[in-house]
Amino acid sequence: MSREQKIAETFVELADTLVADFDVIDFLQQLTVRCRDIFAVTDVAVLLAYPGPQLYSPAPCDPSPTLAAVLDLALGEGPALDAYRTARIVSPGNLSTAPAMWCDFTARAREAGYTYASAVPLRLRQETIGSLLLLRATDSPLPADDLTMAQAFADAATIGLLHARTLKAADTVNEQLHTALHSRIAIEQAKGFLAAQHNTSLDDAFAAMRRHARHHRLLLTDVARHIVDTGGLPLPPAAPMRHYPADGAAND
Repeated sequence: MSREQKIAETFVELADTLVADFDVIDFLQQLTVRCRDIFAVTDVAVLLAYPGPQLYSPAPCDPSPTLAAVLDLALGEGPALDAYRTARIVSPGNLSTAPAMWCDFTARAREAGYTYASAVPLRLRQETIGSLLLLRATDSPLPADDLTMAQAFADAATIGLLHARTLKAADTVNEQLHTALHSRIAIEQAKGFLAAQHNTSLDDAFAAMRRHARHHRLLLTDVARHIVDTGGLPLPPAAPMRHYPADGAAND
């Protein structure tokens, strides 16, 4: 699949929120997977301030302890927080020359091997609900055109999330977002189990989980927890039983 095809497919996925079984965790996870693939970044994470006033990180691509440690600091300083607060793209260049106010984030990111960190806001008009953090461990920054495209993805994702909140039961969407952090842990554990079991990559394992969840209209989180608990994919929900009148019974 060409890069242009991947970009077009991503926009279609980000618009697919007006379905009865919309899964917020699946939506955010797929956003990070697509960004890592299309933009050739080392790691990607969504940081949300929705619902609530503080940023938290529900959906990184990689569960490694090094990334987790960087994200812990990114919640309080660094490009992701600045992108959220200013509603603008933040791309300061090499982390060796990052602003002094990011000292803890920068030190931890460089220890983890990252050389560049950029972020784009998740925004719609006057409302900003978080940011998308893009980390690179290369000798060059993310190209300007890729940053522009990342912002377009972030805008589309924000529209999708806000439409889901408006057109569906808001309490359901909010509850999924509140539980997203714990759901992410289960998803990453399940990905690792499937990847080891089938000798495949983490991305392929995630794709298999996602296909199974969508095909059988299950929440991605429920599929992940079933894998962690039982070691296998869950069976599809049983079809409702139909009751037929006994022989000779009158039909209404």
